[in-house]
Amino acid sequence: MKIRHNPQSHSFASDNYSGIHPKVLEAIAAANGGHEAAYGSDVYSHALRQKIQSLFGDAANCFPVFNGTGANVLALQALLPRWGAVICAQSAHIQCDEGVAPEYIGGIKLLAVETADGKLTPELIDREAWGWGVEHRAQPLAVYISQSTELGTCYTAAEIRAIAEHCRRLGMKLYMDGARLANAAAFLQTDIKAITTDAGVDMLSLGGTKNGMMIGECLITLQPDLAEAMPYLRKINMQLGSKSRFIAAQFLALLENDLWLQLAQHSNRMAQRLRHAIEGVNGVEITQETQANAVFARLPIAARRALHEEFHFYDWHEPSGEVRWMTSFDTLPEHIDVFVNAIVQACR
Repeated sequence: MKIRHNPQSHSFASDNYSGIHPKVLEAIAAANGGHEAAYGSDVYSHALRQKIQSLFGDAANCFPVFNGTGANVLALQALLPRWGAVICAQSAHIQCDEGVAPEYIGGIKLLAVETADGKLTPELIDREAWGWGVEHRAQPLAVYISQSTELGTCYTAAEIRAIAEHCRRLGMKLYMDGARLANAAAFLQTDIKAITTDAGVDMLSLGGTKNGMMIGECLITLQPDLAEAMPYLRKINMQLGSKSRFIAAQFLALLENDLWLQLAQHSNRMAQRLRHAIEGVNGVEITQETQANAVFARLPIAARRALHEEFHFYDWHEPSGEVRWMTSFDTLPEHIDVFVNAIVQACR
C-alpha cells in the first residue's frame, strides 16, 4: 500500500491524531492467526477481565467498546431509567462534543452546570439536583465527571470522594468518563484504584485511543448489579465487536508493565514543556492550569491565523481567541521547540 501521509508530521490538535504505539501494534499482530471465539469469549478478553480486576478490585467487570461516545451513552443508559437525567459540567464531552448522541441514541436528558475549571463540586451539583418526585421534571439520578476534564484539570481523590458521597446521599450514581484517565493518574501520582473504586465511582470508562491504541475504550462497572445489563446494552448500542480479541489485546499491551502510565507521564511532561516555554511570550495568555496533556491559551487573531497555516490545533473559544494545544504519547521535545518558535514569531 502506498503511504499517503507524512509520517514525520505532528499535530497539537488532539491526542486522537497520533498513531499506534509499537507495543500495541505488536499486540494486534500477536493476537492474529488462527481462530478464537468471538464476541468477548476469547482468551485475550478473559485475560483483560482478570487484569481489570487486579487494578480496580474483584467486583470490577469490563466491557470493551469501539469509541468514547458509545462508551458514554451506553454507561449512562445502564445508570439511568428512561425518566432519568444526568448532571454534568457545561464543558463536558457529552454536552459539547458528542452531537446529540446522548439525547437521540441514549434518550438521556443532560442538566449542564457552568464551572470555572471543568470540575463539578457537591455545591455545583445541587444547582440541578432537585425536583425529585415532580413528574414534569426529568429526574436527576446520575452525575457525569471527566478525568481529566475537557479543560485539562484533574479531580483529586478527595474531590471525587466528596462528589460520590453527595451522590449517595441524594440517591444518585456517579459515572467517570476516563478517556484521559491515565493522564490524570500520572499527574496525581496516585494508585488508579484510589481515584476510582476507593473514591466511590460506580462506573467508568478507561480510555485507550488517546493513549497509544488504534481503537477501543473499556467500560468498567465497579458495582456487581450494574454489570447485569451491560452485555445487552452493548449489543443494542452497536458497541459489541465480533473480533473483540484485538481490542482486548491492545489493552493488555497498554496495561502491561504500566505502559499506559508511562505514555501519559510523557505526554503530560510535553504539555508542561510547552506551557513553560510560552509563559511570558508577548500576546500569549495562559487561561487554564496545565495538569494533564492540554495547554489552553489566548492569542491575537493574527497570530492564530498564522499558526493555523502551518499547524493543526483547535480554537477552543473563537470569540475570545482561546485555543487548545494537546500533546501526545509520541510528542517529542523537538516538536515542542519548533512549535514554540512559531508561536513567538507569530506573536511579534
